[in-house]
Amino acid sequence: MTQKPNDRITVRIDPDLADLIPGFLEGRRQDVAAIMKALEQNDDETIRILGHNMKGCGSGYGFDGITDLGKSLEQAAKNGDKEEMKRKVSELSAYLDSLDIVYE
Repeated sequence: MTQKPNDRITVRIDPDLADLIPGFLEGRRQDVAAIMKALEQNDDETIRILGHNMKGCGSGYGFDGITDLGKSLEQAAKNGDKEEMKRKVSELSAYLDSLDIVYE
């Protein structure tokens, strides 16, 4: 799911979810910060849990990319693969920064 820095990702969301999306995305930005802190503390279990939660909720809000990255983070944490965790949290941050949301 690697993307170039200026790539934009358009996600089409059901308008019924419009009130929920800003809070959902802010929660994922907070997850990025929590994962970065967990990496500093060698806390793979926190990263695994956060990845698992993202895997379970991303697609429900229309963000398949969050689901995919959550799955990858969860697996990297299970494997203790620090470099992969760093790559995936960086991809998650870039993904969040690249979103263009269209309600339709």
